[in-house]
Amino acid sequence: MLCKGFLFDLDGTLIDSLPVVELAWGNWARRRGVSVDEVLNFIHGKQAIMSLRHFMPGESEARIQAEFSALEKFEAECIDGVTALPGAVALLNRLNTLDIPWAIVTSGSMPVATARLRAGHLPPPAWLITAEQVARGKPQPDAYLLGAQKLGFAPADCIVVEDAIAGIQAGLAAGCSVIAVNPPAETPQKEAIGLLLTSLEQLLIEREGPSARVSLSPH
Repeated sequence: MLCKGFLFDLDGTLIDSLPVVELAWGNWARRRGVSVDEVLNFIHGKQAIMSLRHFMPGESEARIQAEFSALEKFEAECIDGVTALPGAVALLNRLNTLDIPWAIVTSGSMPVATARLRAGHLPPPAWLITAEQVARGKPQPDAYLLGAQKLGFAPADCIVVEDAIAGIQAGLAAGCSVIAVNPPAETPQKEAIGLLLTSLEQLLIEREGPSARVSLSPH
C-alpha cells in the first residue's frame, strides 16, 4: 500500500482506554436502567453525544448535554490504566523520522482526547480532529474528510488506521484506504480493507519518494 499521509483513530487503535470507557458507560447504563451490554456494544467508535441521544429518546437536549458533560468530565479525569497500545509510539516516531504527515481523528472530545494522549505518552499529532470539529460523527465520513484536508491531501492519498466498525465505515466512505487493527468479527466490507492486523507492531513503513510504502513486517 502507498499513501502520503496517515489518519489514526485514537481509542482502541493507538490507546487502550477500554477499562475507563467501560467503567464510565457501565455506571451510566446501570444508573439509567439500560442494559450495560447493549450500551457497550453500541458506543465504540461513535461520538458520546450520539450515543446519549440514541439511548435517551424523547429527552430534552439540555438533559442530554448535562449527561454528556458529566461523562466527559469523568473520562477526562479518570486516566488510570490508560496506556499506549503495543507498537503505537514506535510507529508514530517512525512516521516523524521519515517526515510522513499524520493526524489523529477521534470521536472523543478535545478534553478526553488530550488527556489520553498525555496518559499514553504519544508524540503530539500535527492535527487532532475531535468531535467538536465535525457536524456528523463516525460512521459518517466527515471527520476523515477533515483530517485529509488538514494534511493537505486527497482522501485517496491517505490511509485510515481504525479498530471500530463505525470508524472503518467512515474511512471507507471518505474514500481513504483502511488498515483495521483487531476489528470485530462481524465487521462489514472486510473485502475493502487494505490490511487486517492484530497489532500495530506488524506494520512496516518505508519512504518511497513523496509517499510511504506500507506492508506487513516479515518478523
